[in-house]
Amino acid sequence: MTDVLLPALPEDWERAMAVAAHPDDIEYGTASAIARWTAQGKTVTYLLATRGEAGIDSMRPEDAAPLREQEERAGAAEVGVKVVEFLDNRDGVVEYSMALRRDITRSIRRHKPDVILSGAFSIRMIGGMTNQADHRAVGLATLDAARDAGNRWIFPELEDEGLEPWNGVRFVCFAGAEKPSHGVDITGEPLQRGIASLAAHDEYTKGLGGAGPEPGPFLTWMAGMGGPALGVQHAVLFDVHALRFEGPPPWAQGDQPPVVTDI
Repeated sequence: MTDVLLPALPEDWERAMAVAAHPDDIEYGTASAIARWTAQGKTVTYLLATRGEAGIDSMRPEDAAPLREQEERAGAAEVGVKVVEFLDNRDGVVEYSMALRRDITRSIRRHKPDVILSGAFSIRMIGGMTNQADHRAVGLATLDAARDAGNRWIFPELEDEGLEPWNGVRFVCFAGAEKPSHGVDITGEPLQRGIASLAAHDEYTKGLGGAGPEPGPFLTWMAGMGGPALGVQHAVLFDVHALRFEGPPPWAQGDQPPVVTDI
């Protein structure tokens, strides 16, 4: 009996937006998938909830924030991303709130992505790792904002800003989830560009001391762990939430509902 492989994430779309809590979050795998997509001619934008100012113990926040913003922009450029925006939430204490949902919704309506990428919002991540508080708040707010963006009666004040509802988000994809549902083949050039993207966060990584991973070996190892799930050498895996049916819904295809019986 062979293991069932995960399906590849569909790539018949043009625009994506990656939403993360901190500079460097996107670079731990997702950036390699983004490198693949920008090489195909797709447009990807970044939205960061914070500037990561609390991430370097030896550096005061007012000094760390511009440094980490600069590193994020440099890392984005390595994978073909030209637009990087920041929401200026305070690093380390981001809360799930209507304000956060509205800010993400505003960006979704502005950029009109077909696909949204973020990080897992569960308590535990892949490998049983405990997730960080900002990651959980931003990930869940992103999922909710993807639907808020299409409803004109949620945050109607955004229409006053000239931002009409956008109901075109097909998928919201979460990296680092315990139970991924899809994968992206990043073997070869995409992985190498993803490594370069993480390497752009040099000052931040040095600030972590011994806990800071070396980009090449770390990302190669991580992608190698994901590869077998897709049947390739290197892959990044996502838990994908489909926000609309691709093609006719099941009830229009003659599919029979499951029969419930007593055991």
